Amino acid sequence: MDTKKELKILLWVVIVFAAVFFMPLGSERFMTAVDATLDLTKWYAQEHVVLCLLPAFFIAGVIAVFVSQGSVLKYFGANAKKWLSYTVAAVSGGILAVCSCTILPLFTSIYKRGAGLGPAIAFLYSGPAISILSIILTSRILGMEMGIARIIGAVLFSVVIGLLMSFIFRKEEKAKKEEQMNIVPPPEKRPMWQTSFHFFTLVLILVFTNWGAPAASDTGLWYTIFAYKWYITGALSLLLCWSLIRILKLCTLWVLLGAMVTAVSIIPASLFIDNAKLVPLVPMIVAITALSIILLFDKRDEENREWVFSSWGFAKQILPLLAIGVVTAGFLLGSTHDNTAIAGIIPNSWIEWAVGGNSLLSNFFASFTGAFMYFATLTEVPIIQGLLASGMGKGPALALLLAGPSLSLPNMLVIRGVLGTKKTVVYVALVILMATISGFVFGNIF
Repeated sequence: MDTKKELKILLWVVIVFAAVFFMPLGSERFMTAVDATLDLTKWYAQEHVVLCLLPAFFIAGVIAVFVSQGSVLKYFGANAKKWLSYTVAAVSGGILAVCSCTILPLFTSIYKRGAGLGPAIAFLYSGPAISILSIILTSRILGMEMGIARIIGAVLFSVVIGLLMSFIFRKEEKAKKEEQMNIVPPPEKRPMWQTSFHFFTLVLILVFTNWGAPAASDTGLWYTIFAYKWYITGALSLLLCWSLIRILKLCTLWVLLGAMVTAVSIIPASLFIDNAKLVPLVPMIVAITALSIILLFDKRDEENREWVFSSWGFAKQILPLLAIGVVTAGFLLGSTHDNTAIAGIIPNSWIEWAVGGNSLLSNFFASFTGAFMYFATLTEVPIIQGLLASGMGKGPALALLLAGPSLSLPNMLVIRGVLGTKKTVVYVALVILMATISGFVFGNIF
């Protein structure tokens, strides 16, 4: 019998028993934190998993299966020119409207395909931090100076943190460079434009599906796109069908049947679901199910089956860790979304008190707290708007904008599984440190 293994099991039994035995059910703060945990978990499942994460898993699968290793090495590899790899990483992240969790399968995919640590980290940070939508919303609601400071800070962060990570772990990067010098990538199976068309169609579906609601007074382009976003998504879905048939060579009849079932599913969803925000989840689930079945049973090209298996692999790796992170974040820091604010075990008033003024401590606290909180795509702006109204300083507000959207407890757990504990700790520390300094400088200027 393995004594260490049995002692470990006994220790976990004791911990779980003690936690249940001493659970403070009579404490109002504890019960409020439990409510916040359940509220955040339910909201995350309804608002984020189906429309954000599931499409992201399929996009990651495209990178892993259809994007050639040669292309990844050319633009992100350890031997790629730094100006090229970091520019591509920052721009690639900027076109996405994703949160700290949705970027994870994409980051994991390019890193496992051979991307250098620095460019991969730049991409990991830039995705949630400098998306075009988040910058526009920040400028419109929090002020032009905050929007400009956010984009300058985030672009510099993505490059500087990537370069620092590459320098700190230069021995490992040197070994990766030497290894990649001997790699002879296989020839491209299809023209690059076809793979790019298929990839960016999926990316645009992700972007427009999650296009945020405009401000009440907004009647411009943002409002127009939001009003027609499902029509735009529908048109992009037709392009995806064309791509599945012409580029991936899937059975035309199967693809058309899947498209028809998806379109028809909107009718019962509209009739039987009272909450209008949940109606789009039904056709998305039907579409993903239909696509998965078509790919699984395709016998023309083994790569098509690999696509769905690769996407499933990312889901298995990432979803459990995200679930643990969301539950923990909800219990500790509460649930804040859609004009709902439920305090966690750490009262919101403590956080609001700690981030007033513009001291180094208040900026550090904003950065540190933001790094562990979970912000869904674009939700950081109204949350910070509320904190500013409660007395938060402008410096800590920027620090929270630079640290919060790109990091979260769920995000850290997944990154640790990909990079290991040491690299994850260094990455998180660099983000918090740079956000603190940036917020302090910005607060003193404005």
